[in-house]
Amino acid sequence: MLKGKKIKLRTYKITDVEKLYELFENENIKKTLLTGILFPMSKESEKDFIEGNLKPKGELFNFAVERLEDGECVGGCGINSIDRKNSVAVIGLWIGEKYHGNGYGSDLLRVLCKFIFEEMNIHKIKLECFSFNEKGLNCYKAVGFKEEGRLRQEIFREGKYYDTIAMGIFKDELK
Repeated sequence: MLKGKKIKLRTYKITDVEKLYELFENENIKKTLLTGILFPMSKESEKDFIEGNLKPKGELFNFAVERLEDGECVGGCGINSIDRKNSVAVIGLWIGEKYHGNGYGSDLLRVLCKFIFEEMNIHKIKLECFSFNEKGLNCYKAVGFKEEGRLRQEIFREGKYYDTIAMGIFKDELK
């Protein structure tokens, strides 16, 4: 089981649709994750996403994030791509805004990275973060991710351009 101190990663369930829709249909969450125009999503789209993740997709795993204390779903994460030749995985993660500041993000990141390093034998894990996402950047750095580069003024949000920050971690850097 993929369990940390505060959360566990599990497969999505069709019963997660309402909760995940409520959490994801939040402007502050969407603006830190999506590169395109922020557009309202339908519950049907959320249902399609979850149904699509009920079936295995090789090594591209997506997980619901569940609190250990009460089993409540608080977000999601996944492996977006794997380059087996170079042993590199790209990940993404999010926690619902009302759950920020409780250590769920850093716990899920440690659990996900440990799984990728130890079970999938991946050498490096990468992610990208927008420069205005200070909570995300602090979380990633606390777990051991290092900034590897910047795409200057890559993302347009609320009338301004921001950098996209490329970050990476090796197994021995995981805190």
